Amino acid sequence: MSRDVLTLSRHVLQQFESFTAEAQDFSALLNRIALAGKMIARRLGQSGLIEDALGITGSINVQGEEQKQMDDYANRAFIRALEQTGLVCRLVSEEMKTPARLPENCSLSRLALLIDPLDGSSNIDANLTVGSIFSVLRPLENRPEADNQDLLQPGRNQLAAGYILYGPSTQLVYSIGKGVHSFTLDPSLGEFILSQSPIRTPERGSVYSLNEGYFCQWNEGIQNFVRYVHRRDGYTSRYSGALVADFHRILLQGGVYLYPGTQKKPEGKLRLMYEAAPLAFLAEQAGGVATTGTESILDIVPQSLHQRVPLIIGSRENVMEVLNCLQGSPSPHP
Repeated sequence: MSRDVLTLSRHVLQQFESFTAEAQDFSALLNRIALAGKMIARRLGQSGLIEDALGITGSINVQGEEQKQMDDYANRAFIRALEQTGLVCRLVSEEMKTPARLPENCSLSRLALLIDPLDGSSNIDANLTVGSIFSVLRPLENRPEADNQDLLQPGRNQLAAGYILYGPSTQLVYSIGKGVHSFTLDPSLGEFILSQSPIRTPERGSVYSLNEGYFCQWNEGIQNFVRYVHRRDGYTSRYSGALVADFHRILLQGGVYLYPGTQKKPEGKLRLMYEAAPLAFLAEQAGGVATTGTESILDIVPQSLHQRVPLIIGSRENVMEVLNCLQGSPSPHP
């Protein structure tokens, strides 16, 4: 029975093992992130029935991408859930060129929240799975707040990271550096209830996930890995076009997700600070690995808030097979 009523807020307090002010703040912060997730899940559930839920806004975001109606709504949902709470001073979003400053919170909290409000939004009009990704940082105290340079910290400095998956059920997965834990939204209670804890990624899995349409634009190492999995029994291709959905499968079942750089974009597509780094934090907490192919994702010191990086993430053995190919081996095995 205790498992049935173990809510997200209570679980966070248990992670701290004491009822300190910091524990209460983090419990409240995860609760507000969960509230934004509930708002987005409700809106997604009504898409097709209400106006301004499907299609594009006609605007281009800071990434140079067409902004979907739900991108804009999800971004506003996070801001509304956090303003006037005293929990987060600055919010960095894929949808905004510069961070949103919540001045009413800054006298009470120096925390910053970094988000991809709606990952995989191109899936929405086809009624496919999407997600939200979040990361929590404590800005450096010796940097002037106005220039936001104090947010450019390696992923290992994250205080918490996680994502919300909007699929057949709405799930929230998070870590504060003490393992990875999954919660499922119970609509009848309006609460996220613990459903799996702790999560451990298998050392090896059968899934590889990448967009093979870019095959001719990859370097020889990535091409060799793809040729290898095509020849080997036991590998299965799964790619949905939503990073959160593809990563969630691999987190639970094992395997490897790849979004490498291309000849035209060697830096890759995924954003370091609010996509790659939060998922890398979760992967390592669950026993997995996350790398660009040359260095650990969590060791990269960002040069800009919207910096992009290649990403190879998943089960340890699967990732090592990719790295062996990148290092020039014609086969993933040394």
